[in-house]
Amino acid sequence: MTSTGMKDVSTAYADIPPAPSNLAKIQAARSISDIGYDNIRLDIDTINDTCWCFMEPVGKPSYTHELMHDIGRMQAAITRTFGSLPSPVAAPFSWFVMASAVPGIYNLGGDLGHFAQRIRSGDLAAMKHYGHVAVEAIHRNAVAFDSPIVTMALVQGDALGGGFEHALSFDLIVAERSAKMGLPEILFNMFPGMGAYSFLSRRMDRRSAEALILSGRVHTAEELHEMGVVDVLAEDGEGQRAVLDYIGRHNRKHNAHHAVYRARRRVNPVTLAELIDVVDIWAEAAVNLTEADLRKMDRLCAAQNRRLAGLRPEAPVLMAAE
Repeated sequence: MTSTGMKDVSTAYADIPPAPSNLAKIQAARSISDIGYDNIRLDIDTINDTCWCFMEPVGKPSYTHELMHDIGRMQAAITRTFGSLPSPVAAPFSWFVMASAVPGIYNLGGDLGHFAQRIRSGDLAAMKHYGHVAVEAIHRNAVAFDSPIVTMALVQGDALGGGFEHALSFDLIVAERSAKMGLPEILFNMFPGMGAYSFLSRRMDRRSAEALILSGRVHTAEELHEMGVVDVLAEDGEGQRAVLDYIGRHNRKHNAHHAVYRARRRVNPVTLAELIDVVDIWAEAAVNLTEADLRKMDRLCAAQNRRLAGLRPEAPVLMAAE
């Protein structure tokens, strides 16, 4: 038990009575968490039916190949584990929360340094490959890993470009009031090609979605909550509490919530084919960037590097629901 009341995974295992259903939950949780990850950390709380996934990338908090690889392995483990459960009561969790262990940053999006190198060399295949890997992971988020769970993004800090697209792929977005989200790609003559149009156009009307994409503006969570993009607005420093409170209020109606989000996906689906087609448009537009555009990309990348200099990830403290 931590000082704030939330158990970490190992402590939670130790305290659970050895009933058959609890043992099955523990085994299922371990089949997901014990794989070992370098760029994410899983805290599976089988008592409160919640899986917390914290991004803590070894390098820059962007969507590097390494981070995407770990996310993909975790997603596959969840799908595989839920698909082989002996019964529904053996499910290790009903709610999944994606958050960040980097203070002030959810995710800064695409790997701009990688993009600039590939664009300068005219490597269209590499750009498409990066985008395809990214949207395959985003699509697995969008279908809740083909598992009976409700998914959330907890945004505390900046979610920019692909980081914002990643947050949009979950069932719900919980964000602290001053968290900042936006799509700055227009600043270097590009558009966000890994889900922004698909997800925003389903959360708001087409004209508003295009305006948000083409403006390049970074919005606060409060502004996006007013637009209907952020689902739950939390006070600064209270994001994890807001998630736990939400789960505490709705856990008994999880079946209904899960069914509603399944219905949403059926009525207004975001298919993998759609996401891949948009990535191809994005990659083709990218290789058309001029050297002047790429220099703007370089400057944004350098600004990110300056901000990150000396930054050290800190593990968030989880709070128990009351």
